[in-house]
Amino acid sequence: MNKRSNLLWSTLLLLILVVSCAKKGSITGGEKDETPPVFVKAFPPNFSTNFKANEIRIYFDEYIKLKEAQKQIIVSPPMDPKPTITPLGGASKFVKIKFLDTLLQNTTYSINFGESIEDNNEGNTQPFFRYVFSTGDFLDSLHIKGTITDAIKKEAEPNITVALYEVDENYSDSLIFNTVPRYITNTLDSTEFNFYNLKKGKFKLIALKDQAGNYKYEPKQDKIGFYEEIVSLPEDTAKIFNLNIFKETLAFKALLPKQISKNEFVFPYEGEVDSMKIKLLSKAPDTLETLVIADKETDSLHYWFKPFFKADSLIFEVSNSKKYRDTLVTRFKDQYKDSIQISSSGTTLALNKNFVFSSITPLDTIDEKRITLTDKDTIDVPFSIALDKTSNEAELIFEKSENNRYNMTILPESILDFVGNTNDTIYFRFLTKKLADYGTIFFTLENVETYPVIVQVTNEKQDIITEKTVRNQETLTFDYLEPSKYYVRVIFDSNDNGKWDPGNFLKGIQPEKVSYFPEIIDVRANWEIKQTFILE
Repeated sequence: MNKRSNLLWSTLLLLILVVSCAKKGSITGGEKDETPPVFVKAFPPNFSTNFKANEIRIYFDEYIKLKEAQKQIIVSPPMDPKPTITPLGGASKFVKIKFLDTLLQNTTYSINFGESIEDNNEGNTQPFFRYVFSTGDFLDSLHIKGTITDAIKKEAEPNITVALYEVDENYSDSLIFNTVPRYITNTLDSTEFNFYNLKKGKFKLIALKDQAGNYKYEPKQDKIGFYEEIVSLPEDTAKIFNLNIFKETLAFKALLPKQISKNEFVFPYEGEVDSMKIKLLSKAPDTLETLVIADKETDSLHYWFKPFFKADSLIFEVSNSKKYRDTLVTRFKDQYKDSIQISSSGTTLALNKNFVFSSITPLDTIDEKRITLTDKDTIDVPFSIALDKTSNEAELIFEKSENNRYNMTILPESILDFVGNTNDTIYFRFLTKKLADYGTIFFTLENVETYPVIVQVTNEKQDIITEKTVRNQETLTFDYLEPSKYYVRVIFDSNDNGKWDPGNFLKGIQPEKVSYFPEIIDVRANWEIKQTFILE
């Protein structure tokens, strides 16, 4: 073999070797970049004094983007209009902040970026970067911190705005409704808050679940929490403040009613109904009868009347026991008459509950003789019916047995409603479970300083499953519980009105205290669980 052939075979062998090695693995881009963007410089420099610029540029060592800028970036004191901040939707090696508002004199400003700054490729975050400057000769340097809790829920919501209002000769509590605060911060995704670069002085400390994002308290939609005393700086810098947020009960106000059927108006309202009364002022027949029923889901009353009469509009007077009085005018016309529509509480009946049925029209009379109830063996079951016209519900009362099936037949014209409708034939079928399908919690409270307290069992969404009022030391029994996970909370019912009361900011009233049993309780079928809650 000649030299040329040897060279050819050597080259071919080398190619085979390279291909073989290539098959064993593939070339990668190396290890994933987990390094967050690094701050390089800023113009003007961070922590500048005697600041006079109308634009800031903050540079990083790689291309960055801003994530959820409107939510994450907090400028304190707040500006109106807010500064423009870029990039939004793109990538850049610098953040540009352009001021559209005149800066206050001798004021320290803080721009907290939260977790908005992340690199363009991997999404690595530069957490809680702050740019600080002063329009005066020095930077304010005082600091306070605290936590947010929810007054009734086990955990507070994220993204709570926390505000400091300067208490001076112009301060009043009503400022929170129409004036932006001196300083703001945000809990973002935690329940903790921090204020930095505060000046010496006296402040009112407020927390808001600020739905509109305008730093003003709107009671219809916002939750609020407040520190009762005035915060004095620097004296209070060592404190850890807790703000307990709640949804205030609005002052009562009747809203414009609306006719929704031939014989029915709906009267919506704000606040607590508090013995709300509705009086027709317009001319009506001498035989007029009226009935008012509270809606089960919305803040409104259903106003029923008979007989129908003609008018272009009606005038109503609405009043309550707290000297509220208002006159409301609404249009009035002939409409379709509602028919009776009976619905039930469900197809499974707990052994400690009664079967309940209701109608969209007000129930007036029920003829029990035209109703039958049988069990799974088609044996007649004795029963009685209790009609509650205020709630527009009827309860079927009978002796229940476990693991049974029941059939209820309501013959035509058994039920008469307020406006003269009667029913067609109605069938209800429902069943009971075995007693062993349920679980029981035996719950004992210790170290209760004042009674009464309300003990509530809730599901994981914190909807109330059952509750009991406690007036002395005893062990509570919560039985017939479906297998599930439950929370137990204790409400300190200080005014003994049988419910939890929120606070009121303008009156300086904090919400009633609520304590949660620290563990979630896992109830299983045919189980009995004993728990003791030592209150603090």
